[in-house]
Amino acid sequence: MRWLLAALFLMGGTAQAQEVRLHAAGSLRAALTEVATAFQAAGGGTVRTSFGPSGLLRERIAGGEATDVFAAANMTHPLALARARGRDVVLFARNRLCALVGRGVDVESETLLDRMLDPAVKLGTSTPRADPAGDYAFAAFARAEALRPGAQAALEAKALTLTGGAASAAPPAGIDGYAWHVAEGRADIFLTYCTNAAIAVRQVPGGRIVALPEALSVAADYGLAVLGDGPAASRLGLFILSPAGQAVLARLGFEAPTQPREPLP
Repeated sequence: MRWLLAALFLMGGTAQAQEVRLHAAGSLRAALTEVATAFQAAGGGTVRTSFGPSGLLRERIAGGEATDVFAAANMTHPLALARARGRDVVLFARNRLCALVGRGVDVESETLLDRMLDPAVKLGTSTPRADPAGDYAFAAFARAEALRPGAQAALEAKALTLTGGAASAAPPAGIDGYAWHVAEGRADIFLTYCTNAAIAVRQVPGGRIVALPEALSVAADYGLAVLGDGPAASRLGLFILSPAGQAVLARLGFEAPTQPREPLP
């Protein structure tokens, strides 16, 4: 932490008087809310957050909505914005897909593809293009094609894109969206990030998390772009990449690529 605070000081500016705007993927809500609180406590400045599907956030920012830091659930969306502004994008976290499974659904990793293809099983995903979680789910469907010809088309045809779209139904206040759909029976199996599933399963009576088999497993790379010009924007980007920020991400289930392998003195 000492080196981080020194770096923040050298970057200049009066942090306490500045506000930094952070747009971030919904799957980062818990982690980056905690990081933002720690950033402010360390004197980095006030953080105003906006969370949502990365694709929809990209559209808002491209349409003129002001932001300083964009943390997305893929590399594509921040790259599109950063290149237009002559900025760089760094990979700051990784995630994976898991299956959130409702009560009474008989499925394990080895039988997941069979159950997803079962016409009687309702398969939920997020909305492709609007939400990277949907893109990753459809990438898993593409991988299924190598295991069973025809599986990709069948899975894409039956997938219920229940979350992440501009018109997706919103859950009641205080209820996790993935948990809501599974608990209410709109999906028997919901493909989402493992970090999302770990939060949602607490609100699904009898629910479980099932790992995707290696042949279907899809990794999610998360990209970070500093788009604002003020020093507070750079300070927040640095803080997310710092051991302090990476430790929060790792504790909440993300792979944190810049986290030190050994504890700092």
